Amino acid sequence: MQAFAILRRVAAVVAVLVLVGTTLLAGRPRRAGMAHAADKNPGGVFVQDKGKLNILLGGKSVGREEFSIEPAGAVWLARGKSSLQTPDGKSAVVSGTLTLQPDGSPVNYDWIYQGEKTNSAHVTFVNGVAKTALQIQGATQPFNQENSFNSPHIAILDNNLYHQYAILARVYDWTKRGTQTFPVLIPQELTPGTITVDWLGAVSAEGKSYEGLKVETADLQVTLYLDGNHKLVRLEVPAAQVVVVRE
Repeated sequence: MQAFAILRRVAAVVAVLVLVGTTLLAGRPRRAGMAHAADKNPGGVFVQDKGKLNILLGGKSVGREEFSIEPAGAVWLARGKSSLQTPDGKSAVVSGTLTLQPDGSPVNYDWIYQGEKTNSAHVTFVNGVAKTALQIQGATQPFNQENSFNSPHIAILDNNLYHQYAILARVYDWTKRGTQTFPVLIPQELTPGTITVDWLGAVSAEGKSYEGLKVETADLQVTLYLDGNHKLVRLEVPAAQVVVVRE
């Protein structure tokens, strides 16, 4: 996975630094007040959504993502595809399909990374256990890994697939607000950990008012800007000069 390492660690700094922070946070006790929207809304936490995101680094566009979140029978499907390009002209396409229970618990996840090489993986989730089968180009056998979590409500925040923060905003319990803690998996890095999400109240960007959430690890702070229906409109990582904007 070296072909597009620069972009994945800079333009995708959200996911990559979450990787660093969640490793440090993995042993931190959960804070009081942790809750999930599913606890209060057994009928489901999602609303149908579809859109395009412009990925900006230092004010310059380095990629775009198209995504959809929609029902599929008894489950929900969240699909995203990001096309990215570095200043030196290298490019890559990352796509992911996440199947979710109506309460936000993941069922399975497939991702494909297409750059100078093509790698992919299939992840299944059963009772808080994630089983990954990673297929690396040129390898004769897949690499298998298993990660255990103390909850089935696992947040999936993969590299360069920012619509997954919109899913996190739906799973957040808006009836309680406050600080809520979630186990997290970054599938492309095969890395588990923990994140906290805090309600910020009213926030503004470019002259418009939104409702804000702060996603935080020991090393990283991400601000989510949401409309009145709690749909993701904007994402910022000020320390890394990363901004993701819905078009």
